Amino acid sequence: MRIFGKSLAEYVRFESGFLILVLVVGVARLTASLLGVPNSTAKYLSLTVCFLLGMVYYAVKVHTAGFGSYKQLLPIYALPVIIGNAIIITGILIAMQTGKDNIFSAPEFSPGKTSGRTWGHIGGHAVAIVVLPLMLWALGSLIMLVTKKLTPRRQ
Repeated sequence: MRIFGKSLAEYVRFESGFLILVLVVGVARLTASLLGVPNSTAKYLSLTVCFLLGMVYYAVKVHTAGFGSYKQLLPIYALPVIIGNAIIITGILIAMQTGKDNIFSAPEFSPGKTSGRTWGHIGGHAVAIVVLPLMLWALGSLIMLVTKKLTPRRQ
């Protein structure tokens, strides 16, 4: 399967370290919560911070490494968002099955500060899988524009 002229494997290879980081942070956050670590502590394992750091890093790296341009940013941003939201959805499903909240279903981390053990909450994360990469792409494209003006591309 080719996406904007590159195979899925090329994208995964290009950002494999970051994808592993997102997986480790997401699973560690869920595991900590399930093991009873207070949410006030587990919240510091943040997928949002990972996504934002990755957005800045790859907006620069895609250009400077010669991997591609603006359109290649979208799949690069989509892959970690898919992994992260799959972990979050898993956490919500676990909470729905057990009737016990975890960090991904706790009211303080749920829309409207209500129970996060709902199909609507899962639906919101399914929508985030589409919307969040587009938001990251828009911001990352601006960073790449500045990067292109200031940094030569590696051949």
